[in-house]
Amino acid sequence: MAGAVESRLAELGLTLPALVPPLASYQPAVQSGVYVYTSGQLPMVDGKLAVTGKVGAEVTPDEAKELAKTCALNALAAVKSVAGDLDRIKRVVKVVGFVASASDFTGQPAVINGASELLGAVLGDKGVHARSAVGVAVLPLDAPVEVEVQVELVEA
Repeated sequence: MAGAVESRLAELGLTLPALVPPLASYQPAVQSGVYVYTSGQLPMVDGKLAVTGKVGAEVTPDEAKELAKTCALNALAAVKSVAGDLDRIKRVVKVVGFVASASDFTGQPAVINGASELLGAVLGDKGVHARSAVGVAVLPLDAPVEVEVQVELVEA
């Protein structure tokens, strides 16, 4: 039986994806005390990137915002892999978003809003967080966006 968070995802027409396997030597998420830290999550769907390139060149800001949403869903899957249940999320503490940007693109905050808005829609007040949105030259696999999330859990 799905918990409240996964039921909310379903209400929004979303499904928690399978955990994205690591692309190198790291874990998708680790727990330290009551905190879970995710590795950077790419917008992988069914094991591959649907879109590659730089935002503001090959990828539009609106496309990138949707990709940031996919990254956040993948981050929730990573959190669940160590927490066991997304209903244990007490709050999202911090989101860090990286945007592979064309040299003149300055809309990184609007892109990462895709992740922030998804977390708010799914978790309500628990999804409100501190955040950084950073423009970078290139990301792994030529991904346009990467998002990492830190959450605090209620103690089991």
